[in-house]
Amino acid sequence: MRKIALSVFGILCFTTAFGQARKELNFGLVGINYEIPVHKDITIAPGVGTSLDLDWLNVGVKANYYFDHVFGITNDAWDVYAGPNVGYTFDMRDDNDNNGNDESDINFGLQVGGRWFWNEKWGVYVELAGGNVSGFSPGIGLTMKL
Repeated sequence: MRKIALSVFGILCFTTAFGQARKELNFGLVGINYEIPVHKDITIAPGVGTSLDLDWLNVGVKANYYFDHVFGITNDAWDVYAGPNVGYTFDMRDDNDNNGNDESDINFGLQVGGRWFWNEKWGVYVELAGGNVSGFSPGIGLTMKL
């Protein structure tokens, strides 16, 4: 099961990284997603993520509302966002490590984060996210404007 899940994760990372019509690509230690703008302050972002110890793999989508206008952030270098996420989490633990239980399930959660761009193309993000199956997962990574 772990090999299958890791293969799916690799394929999704490859197709996400080289897809078309993406505005921003976010990639970090434990996941990758791309943001598609649907409004000037709202994006949707299909993606995949896992934990550092590879206990689970989540395939899903998140929506973000950017609070830049609300907070009066006029500098394009900074973003502050939050929103809900939904996906399916695959339990990748060995049966012996998990008392023979497969806890794969639909995952509902929330995330909050911020981003800073040091030039016109590259930035860094920090995000705190959590869900009913995947639990709490902090994230840090790079953003590339496409």
